[in-house]
Amino acid sequence: MKVSVIIPAAGASRRFGSRSSKVFERLKDRPVFIRSIELFVNRDDVVQVQLVVAEQDLEMVRTRYAANIGFMGVGLVKGGPTRTDSVRNALAGVAQEADYICVHDAVRPCVSPLWIDAVFAAAQKVGSAILACPLHGTLKRVGQDERIAETLRREGLWEAQTPQVFRKEVLLAAYEKAGGEATDDAALVEAIGQPVAVVRGDPRNVKITTPSDLALAAAVVDLLPKPKPPKPAGPFEEARW
Repeated sequence: MKVSVIIPAAGASRRFGSRSSKVFERLKDRPVFIRSIELFVNRDDVVQVQLVVAEQDLEMVRTRYAANIGFMGVGLVKGGPTRTDSVRNALAGVAQEADYICVHDAVRPCVSPLWIDAVFAAAQKVGSAILACPLHGTLKRVGQDERIAETLRREGLWEAQTPQVFRKEVLLAAYEKAGGEATDDAALVEAIGQPVAVVRGDPRNVKITTPSDLALAAAVVDLLPKPKPPKPAGPFEEARW
């Protein structure tokens, strides 16, 4: 499995309330987008990582984060006016050797390697897979007057997360036929009739949209499940020739 990773980081961050994009906010000791990149750059199955940033941020990223980007071998891509446009720009530069494409939001830095392993494995089996969590709360549809218009049934409803992983030809076909904007890539793949597997995610995979989300991410980022270290060989195994 050879995976090209696209990390969209070109959002306007209107809800975060900061002058700069939320992807540049520091999560403990490192910017949010750097932590998201680090989830993938050292994986043996990842052959490429592309970071998509807004046009007005390109020069700043090239200069301020040149050492980080260069050391990790990350390619920079100019974003578009929408998320779909930004991912489409990165698709044009996907490595020829990649057979899968993973799209992961730059504002989701709290992902365990175990969850990435699981969604990669499901995509390899089905062709497309995403992380998602079932909804447990009571859902209300609220009108413009901020009054409840309807209570929705939550059975079968899941909240999509990222990473989302697709066979390269499937995602390219979905974007070629896309007629408009989508809030995630799975919606475009669904629209062309391709199956998408759901891998149960975790609420700790928080999407940083507001300052309170950043505080939550800081509380959980060091507590995520980690792969078990390899079991050390015993005396017999060490002594074998």
